[in-house]
Parts: sequence; C-alpha cells; structure tokens
Amino acid sequence: MTEDLDARAKELDRRHVFHSWSAQAGLDLPVIAGGSGTVVWDHAGNRMLDFSSQLVNVNIGHQHPSVVAAIREQAERLATIGPATANLHRGLAAERILDKAPDGFAKVFFTNGGADAVENAIRMARLHTGRDTVLSTYRSYHGNTGAAIVATGDWRRMPNQYARGHVHFFGPYLYRTEFWATTPEEESERALHHLERVIQAEGPSTIAALLLESIPGTAGIMLPPPGYLAGVRALADKYGIVLILDEVMAGFGRTGRWFAFQGYDVVPDLITFAKGVNSGYVPVGGVIISDEISATFDDRVFPGGLTYSGHPLAAASIVASIDAMESEGIVDNARRVGEEAIGPGLRELASRHPLIGEVRGEGVFWALELVSDRDTREPVGADVIGRLKKELTSRGLLPFAADNRIHVVPPCVVTDEEVRQAMAIYDEALTSVEGDLA
Repeated sequence: MTEDLDARAKELDRRHVFHSWSAQAGLDLPVIAGGSGTVVWDHAGNRMLDFSSQLVNVNIGHQHPSVVAAIREQAERLATIGPATANLHRGLAAERILDKAPDGFAKVFFTNGGADAVENAIRMARLHTGRDTVLSTYRSYHGNTGAAIVATGDWRRMPNQYARGHVHFFGPYLYRTEFWATTPEEESERALHHLERVIQAEGPSTIAALLLESIPGTAGIMLPPPGYLAGVRALADKYGIVLILDEVMAGFGRTGRWFAFQGYDVVPDLITFAKGVNSGYVPVGGVIISDEISATFDDRVFPGGLTYSGHPLAAASIVASIDAMESEGIVDNARRVGEEAIGPGLRELASRHPLIGEVRGEGVFWALELVSDRDTREPVGADVIGRLKKELTSRGLLPFAADNRIHVVPPCVVTDEEVRQAMAIYDEALTSVEGDLA
C-alpha cells in the first residue's frame, strides 16, 4: 500500500505539476512523504539524509516540534490578517530578527520570500538615492522575479532580461580568478580595483546600489577573501551608494553565525533574508532596513506592498524558530560541526579523490568543486554530476548539485554521527564514479 502511494505521487507529479528550472518530459523526482531533523523518507519508509536542506533553507531541520506547534496555535487563533493592521506576532517576529542585526536597524519589511525581498531592497535603494543603476556580480543568484533575476549573474538571467538599470562585475573567486591573483590578498585587492573601475566607468552619480550575497551560495559558496566586503563597504561610502547584502541563503545559522556578514567586518545598509529565518515552514522573507533609509519614508509613501506581508502564520514560525535556535544552541552547533566534522571530513575526501578540485565553506555551508583534471581545473560535465547524484541518492543521501559542484549543506541541527554517515556515502559514490571514468 505504501509503495502504491509513492507510485501515485509520482504519477500525479508527472501528469499535473510544472517544475521550475526543468525540462518537464524527463523528470523522475524522489517522493518525500515525511521528515524529522536531518532525515526524510518516502511513503514506503525509505530514509535519506537530507544534505541539501531542500533548497538550503531547512536550517532548523524538518518538523521541529516547537515551530510546528507555533504554526498550529497561530492558525487556531488567527489564520490570516492583512498587512494594514498591527499584529502581535508580526511585531515579535520583527523584534526577534532585529535583535540579531547590527545596531542602527529598527525596521523590517516583510515579503513572501527571498526574491521579492531583493526586489523591495532595490526599490528602497533607488528611492532613497534618486539613482537607478544596480551593480551585482556575475556569479550570483538573487531570485526569479523581475529585478532579482536580472541582478542574478548566472545563465538564468539571460532568458529573463525584463528589468532596467543592471550592470554586472566580477567578484572574487581565487580558484578561478579573473584577476591573475595567486593569493587571497591579491584576489581581494584586484577585485576591489576592478569594482571601483566599473563604478567610475558607469558613473557613480547613476548608481543606487551594490547588491552582493555576503557569501555567494548557489554560485559556489565562495567565501570572500580578507578585506573584500569591508572594501566594498568603503567604496559604497566613497560614492554614496547603498550596500545591500543578500543573506537569503547564508543567514540564520547557515555559516555558524546569525548573519554571514558578521564574520567579515562589514555592516550593510539593507539586509535581505528568507529561507533560514523559519526554515521555510511557511513562505516568508524580508528586508532589514537601516535607520537612515527607513527615515526616507517617514513622511513619504513607500510604493510597495504584498497581500501576505507579515502573514501571522509566518510570523509565529519566525518567533518559534529563532527562539528554538537560540535556546538549543543550533547556530553554535552549525559552527562547531563545520569546524570539527564537515570541514575535516571533506578535506580528507579531497586527499583521496582526484575528482575534488577544491573544498570550501564554513558552518553547514560547503562546496566540493569537481574537476576532470586538477592541474587544468577543467570542470566535470553534467554527465558526471548526474551520475554522482544518482550514486548518492541510491545510497540514501539527498544531494544538492549546481554546475560542476556538490554542495554539502545539511540542516544546522546535523549531528557528528550523521556527518560520518554522509562522508561514507560521499566516499563510496565518488569511488564508484571515478572507477567508471578510469
């Protein structure tokens, strides 16, 4: 009977569901019927370690009881209410978020997710400065709505060029440097020089915002080299540009800090968030607004809004999630497990598997960059990634793959034992694929 449910789920999915970022005809997706913590399962009870955190958003793990209870209690009290009202849990959610932000931030604008958080941050920056242009990096992802997708730097931007005023530049990425750098310090210095020249060439008086992921996520989990983010902040100040840091994927525990930028000596003007703020239990995102930009709209109408802004179910889930992460030491666990288990485990794999060109990351936010040749750093093709995904899935691990990389991104609640199990699975899968390629 349970196998019938899995078959029925697949049948309905193939027949009726149109999936994102996919050619529809060849899809054969895993069935997920339930989950707990770092584990998910299908109707037949086949269990998998979720080392994707779905879309790198289930930071607190699946079905955390206090978050589920908070949503249930709020639904029984008040299932929905419009944004043009005051609601206790909406205010509490904003308070909890601001408690983790730097000084100088006192307001939160709630959205339905990360993409429209970026949209509204761009809108705020343009209105605050009276300028139009937004600078963002080629290796980036900011969401799939009008301005957010054009701010994105990867291939997904190209069929979606409908927004105005976007210019791209190269950010730091020492493994595949655009700047002929040989050290992190050189990469930082030369990337900052490149950015300043782009600002000057575009005209500083036309530029409203610099939009960066604090740590680019889908683009490759590329930790900023020493001084880079602080240098970007200095350039923004020099030319009167708003600095927006996109923390949608990197925020709320993913790096072992509440916000990724807190490890890099920088404070932005606007912070976008979503995903980990409530682990996606209810769709939500938002913009954390500096006092200076917030004051722009004290006596001026902000021309933006969403029907579900600050939805009470989402707000209740944020309060419960942040409280649980704090009381249970979940952010500290992400930091510790990254330092003591994931990082060492991945570096040990790299010492034995020639497919791994580089290991990089922190917290529960890691990438294996896979290459066909370590000397040339030639990326492996989609066929190799497809085979590796199949090997990982067949061994009971749900992976996250992007381009020529496997991202190792479990929930922040992952245990050392679960990391050991995952490392054994990565090891077996890599051995199998390398054997086929030999």
